[in-house]
Amino acid sequence: MDEAMRPYRGLRVLDAGQGIAGPYCGMMLAACGADVIKLEPAEGDWSRGLGTAKDKVSVMTVCFNRGKRSVVLDLKSEDGKRAAAALAARADVLIEAFRPGVAARIGLGPENAKADAVCLSISGFGQTGPYAERPCTDSVAQAFSGFVALNAGADGAPHKASPFVADMATGIYAFSAVQVALAARAQDTAPRRRVIDMSLMAATSNLLTHQIGEWGMQGKAAAPPNVPAGAYQAADGAWVMITLVREAEWLAICEVLEIQETARDPRFADFARRWENRDALYAIVRAALAKRSSADWVQRLQGARLLADRVNTPLDWLANEHVVAYGAASRIKQPQLGEVPLPMLPGLGHWDAIAPGLGEHTAEILAEIGA
Repeated sequence: MDEAMRPYRGLRVLDAGQGIAGPYCGMMLAACGADVIKLEPAEGDWSRGLGTAKDKVSVMTVCFNRGKRSVVLDLKSEDGKRAAAALAARADVLIEAFRPGVAARIGLGPENAKADAVCLSISGFGQTGPYAERPCTDSVAQAFSGFVALNAGADGAPHKASPFVADMATGIYAFSAVQVALAARAQDTAPRRRVIDMSLMAATSNLLTHQIGEWGMQGKAAAPPNVPAGAYQAADGAWVMITLVREAEWLAICEVLEIQETARDPRFADFARRWENRDALYAIVRAALAKRSSADWVQRLQGARLLADRVNTPLDWLANEHVVAYGAASRIKQPQLGEVPLPMLPGLGHWDAIAPGLGEHTAEILAEIGA
């Protein structure tokens, strides 16, 4: 990574989050040069045991905790609370993801932070309101926000998106908010704390900004603006994604799929009528795509400058010639796991830092605070 893209050298961050959202924010701060201390209980961040894991390091640990130092503290003991409070008192950025009110009880609240610290609290539903105490996960946030309702499958049932979109979005929005707060801090004439209330509920709903606007205006589901966009299975069993944003593209799709008569059918004359008659239209397009291989269709569709591509698996993506040529992925040599392939950090580039072992830096960090 270009050192010019690491402006946070010297910035101290205490990351007391677990899972994805808070740690992802902390990891990006570390990528930008910050000294990020990962505060963990004796059993470690719960994500250390999920998925492919060895010796308390998982792929998830690598993805969201690279470049950090790990300290283990017992926050139920008085010594652990004192050490946590001492770490909070010297941090420029304090990240916590406890239930509302818990951080203050264990020495990790804003009142424990430096006078000019940025204090980030991540929770499911925010620090105030009737749902503040509710437990929340990525799945719950997807369901609550409306994301699941808009992600209906071929069976007609609403489905959770497999990627952790709520957690990831929260981490990205948190990183952006922290950067804004740090920029504002640099302009202060007198020190003051900035407290950021970041929730999975608010972050996930932001992914649905357009849909929430449309539904709120109409009081009902808004018609998708680009029927028959979607994924279709080709003759070889692979899937092809086709989409469109202009009426002219609809005519071109009909030409490529050799269903020119469909373009002249009054039922499909414009976006609104295609939505009204979508079931019949989807059946026509499905039948057309089933006649040729996915590679053939992608070549034909892209040759006509249409918006289409093969539906890849993550493994397909890693092996793709463009991904390789662009350098969009690299391999991190994590001691406990071996080589872990990861996508680059968009706009920042590759960063070969590894994740810490559980409590790897405990003695070092306690010595720094004289504990």
